[in-house]
Amino acid sequence: MAHGNSSEEEAPYPEHWEADVVLRDGTTMRIRPILPSDTDAVERFHARQSPESVYLRFFAPLERLPARDLHRFTHVDHHTRVALVLEAGGEIVAIGRFDRVDSDAAEVAFNVSDAAQGKGVGSVLLEHLAAAGRELGVRRFVADVLPQNARMLRVFTDAGYDVHQEFDDGIIGVSFTIRPTDRSMAVLMERERRAEALSMRAVLSPRQVLLVGSGEEGTAFAEQLLAGLGTAVSERVHVVGIAGHSARVEDVQPGEEGIDLALVAAPAVEVLDLVPRLARMGVRAVVLYTGGYESGPPSGKVPQRTLVRTLRQHGMRLVGPRSFGVLTGGEFGRLNATMWTRGIRRGHVGIFCQSAAAGLNLLDGVTHRGLGLSTFLSAGHRVDVSGNDTMQYWTTDDQTTVACVRLESIGNPRKFSRVARRLSEKGPVVAMIAGTTGQLPLPGHSVRTTRVPRRALDELMHQAGVLQTESVPEMLDLAALLSEQPLPPGDRVLVITNTGAQAAVFAELIRYHRLALAGDPVAMSPRACGNDYAAQVDAALARADWDVAVVGYAPLLEPDSEAIAAQIQRLAAESGRTVAATLYGISGLIDAGDVPHDPGEPVRVPTFPSAESAVAGLAQARGYQRWRESGRGTRLDFDDVDRQAAKNLVQAELTGLPAGTTKRLSPERTRELLISHGVQTWSERRVASLDEALAAAAEIGWPVALKTAEELLRHRSDLGAVRLDLSTPTELTDAYRQAEARVRTLTGRPTTFDVQAMAPPGVACVVRAAEDPLYGPIISVGLAGDAVELLGDVSYRVPPLTDEDSSDMVRSLRASPRLLGQRGLPPLDVAALEEVIGRVSVLKDELAEVSELELNPVLVSESGVAILGMHVDVAQPQRGDAARRVLP
Repeated sequence: MAHGNSSEEEAPYPEHWEADVVLRDGTTMRIRPILPSDTDAVERFHARQSPESVYLRFFAPLERLPARDLHRFTHVDHHTRVALVLEAGGEIVAIGRFDRVDSDAAEVAFNVSDAAQGKGVGSVLLEHLAAAGRELGVRRFVADVLPQNARMLRVFTDAGYDVHQEFDDGIIGVSFTIRPTDRSMAVLMERERRAEALSMRAVLSPRQVLLVGSGEEGTAFAEQLLAGLGTAVSERVHVVGIAGHSARVEDVQPGEEGIDLALVAAPAVEVLDLVPRLARMGVRAVVLYTGGYESGPPSGKVPQRTLVRTLRQHGMRLVGPRSFGVLTGGEFGRLNATMWTRGIRRGHVGIFCQSAAAGLNLLDGVTHRGLGLSTFLSAGHRVDVSGNDTMQYWTTDDQTTVACVRLESIGNPRKFSRVARRLSEKGPVVAMIAGTTGQLPLPGHSVRTTRVPRRALDELMHQAGVLQTESVPEMLDLAALLSEQPLPPGDRVLVITNTGAQAAVFAELIRYHRLALAGDPVAMSPRACGNDYAAQVDAALARADWDVAVVGYAPLLEPDSEAIAAQIQRLAAESGRTVAATLYGISGLIDAGDVPHDPGEPVRVPTFPSAESAVAGLAQARGYQRWRESGRGTRLDFDDVDRQAAKNLVQAELTGLPAGTTKRLSPERTRELLISHGVQTWSERRVASLDEALAAAAEIGWPVALKTAEELLRHRSDLGAVRLDLSTPTELTDAYRQAEARVRTLTGRPTTFDVQAMAPPGVACVVRAAEDPLYGPIISVGLAGDAVELLGDVSYRVPPLTDEDSSDMVRSLRASPRLLGQRGLPPLDVAALEEVIGRVSVLKDELAEVSELELNPVLVSESGVAILGMHVDVAQPQRGDAARRVLP
């Protein structure tokens, strides 16, 4: 939304501070900067406060706010004075503010409505105020608090900051640094997880449900939903608008527990009118099956943004529009509120998808395999509830041990990485990304663009421990393995089959996936029957030299698949080890209930369509187990970083720079910014003539390098604009004249040059950091050169990084052997390169003003690195700080 200027100083309105947030009780509110037009709302807010709350905020009774104070509260410059408000139902329910007391510190205060106490509003305000403060260069918050104001003191201490308190003259003085710490981020993420998971309970574990159908399409959808809901209609589901059921929402009698979830299939205009009535019934979430909303230029339809705003104003979450539905679980029991009316077995796999078409494909595959689901959610156009929300719920759901996400696009990859990593620590997360870019622009979907290649998304998944698959069948087969079989504790794979050819295929695939054969593959006769397999199972059960078994069966004569399937299941049940099969005539899960593993719980063995898919699935399972057993590393941080100097530098450079434009820092300012983060660069001299070049070389010391200042040519020694290892004035003179002529030929204009001391020999790398419209801050590294760029041999990560992340970035490059020691050559100082990556990641993570940073080349030698070229672009920040809770 666009706003006018909000102070006499004509300060620009910081729109990127606006956000929707989920509170401790699972409800939603809107947070935004205060506006002059909020004067009446602030007066009403103050009038609703109890005398005690007023006294705790202002240290005095204050029945009405003086006009002067009211003007000062609502007219701020968003720089030296900042104020944020939280809104619910069109009214302000909380106000937080800070006023700078010097260049380093700001005094913070907030006031929460009596009616909103106990919902975590204060902690949300503090997070967002601290994020705004960090953006503006504030390092420390101070506050004066009355001793009896225990709630405010608890907000400060519980946030995870290192809080210092002093008591003086009846007042507690509080002071703390607002830079995020491991502890404060852990507190924030845990609060976010609990709040978002709680908001999702209304969707995936509702007590009572309301089904509303209206219009031709909506009524058809509702009638199909009735078929899937079955007997629950008379017990937990109230129906409106379908023949034989209530005609109006107001006629429904939900009982004391109220209605959590509304299933709505109706025209768009009717949905907007329905929302306030649902709110009065206590509904906390809506699943919307129908469409008809506007997501692009004005077309006369109801804007999707209006739909979301209306629901959030009433504290509700939205699944849809165009959702295929939800399958609920939890303590209140199962409800099939999807458009799929065939039975779905109960199990431990949770599935998230977006479009209805994807939902249909997934549930068809689930039914075909006999896969057991705990929950299912189709987000449709994903205008509110997303895969991140669903994964947050799964982190708290004991029934979901394997999570599957089928994605057409990702709204917030940075948060996805963080939430998926947390969920991966609980159980496997399997992802299938449709298309080739990871950002399919589907009708009705709001999809942000990105400037980085698909590899960035793949590496983000890897960074989070997510297992990727190429298709829905592959995802469901892997989910069957992970949900029904134990994780492989080791790499040793036992092979049992009835053909020598298949045994050879299995053996090669096992080696390809970096697993190990457990002895020689067992290859029986093509005529092998159930009894033959039983004998081999007996032999395998007597062996302790295997961790995983893969069993194949390809009959050439009359098949004995059922008997062999029973033996495969016996192998899994009696060994307790991981077993998979590729079995002619049987697909899905081998499920013979007469071979119990736990009382009442049969052991199920997944079958795969081929040897390739079976071994690939086992390798994925083994890789996930290794990821769980390994440390995820320690978040990178450096004690010698001068954050205040860096913030002051970029803000000074941005003074007067219009929004949407970038500015390249001078070499001197670039070097200064890098030094503030401990990144030392190789000195150089900019020269405009041969005489200046000779003087610079004499000052620097021979030998020297000569490089054109032309950006496209300065890294291309093959084009003649870069000359190295010049040891005498004569060599420099010849090189200067030749390079000057060459650049003039290539560009048609004269150029300046840089003279630089020669660095020790090594391998040239490129480290980049950029602000991406989709990912936000993103770090990349690769070896220098056109071939690397053309082949896409570049590794990407989203900060903050751990030491394991920086190490993995380097080693995931296909050209990494050149750094690690190739063909007997000594290894280079990769640790020094990893430190540069880490320091750049800290700089980019904390300085949204840096739109692009490039170090090129970073010459990695046997002892250290030499950064020979660099540039930094800055722009007005377009993203909020990561250390705050927000909804999309």
